[in-house]
Order: sequence, then structure tokens, then C-alpha cells
Amino acid sequence: MGYEQLKLENQLCFPFYAVSRLITRAYQDDLDALGITYPQYLVLMILWEKEGVSVNEIAEKLILNTNTVTPLLKRMEAMGLIERRPSELDQRRVIVSLTAQGRDLEQLAASIPERLVDKLQLEKSDMSLAELAELRSTLKHLIRLMQCEEK
Repeated sequence: MGYEQLKLENQLCFPFYAVSRLITRAYQDDLDALGITYPQYLVLMILWEKEGVSVNEIAEKLILNTNTVTPLLKRMEAMGLIERRPSELDQRRVIVSLTAQGRDLEQLAASIPERLVDKLQLEKSDMSLAELAELRSTLKHLIRLMQCEEK
């Protein structure tokens, strides 16, 4: 008993899982105040950046399957945050756009990233903003590598 490679502390995946859960938890109060979930927040960020995005583009950006994204979008549509309509160029494609209510949330959400950084209490830790930015860059690189592996 006791394969070293099977110990939780030796896993590459567990720190990613734990950080993801902890960051999502850190967003919770802000997102609750907006009445949205973290996945809904991610969709809204995509749409605040670019209006009129296809379901496939959203799924690709979030690294999710469309069958995972579609129920999320249906709930957001029922909440009045987005609208879905067939593409004028290709009726098989569904285009997602913000409603006025969805656009209004952007201003309310604008300070969330700054509050997350405050919650990290970088001034009390040994991690700087530059190191955090470098970590984000490294993680993006790892994501690209892993996506290449899937193809």
C-alpha cells in the first residue's frame, strides 16, 4: 500500500481543482448580489466583450460542450439576461445577445475583479500582482497545451 503517485498531495490536478473551487467561492457574495451563478457570469463576460455570439463560440471559449452550455443559456434567457435567435445566415446556428437587463449588469459587475484581488489579500502575502499575472499566463499556456492534446 502506498503508491506515491496516488497520494493526493502528489497530484497535479488537485491544486487546480482546489483553487478553482476557492476562487468560485470568493466570487459568491458578489454574484449572489447580482442574482447570477459563476457560469452565468462567464457567459455574460463573453457577451459584454462581443455582442451577438453563437452558442458554439460560447462553448468553445468556456471549454464546454454545447449540450452543457444550452441549458445554462436557457436559464439565462428565462431570467431576462439574454436572448437566443437563429442566425440570419445559417438557421442551424443560434446567436446569443444581451438584453437591456444583461447589459445593465455589466456596470454592476465592473468592480468584481478588483474585489477578488482584494480578497486575495496580496498585501498580506508574498505574492505580487505581477506574479498573479504571470500565473494566469502560465495557466493559459497549460490550457492551450491540453487543448492540443484533445485534438
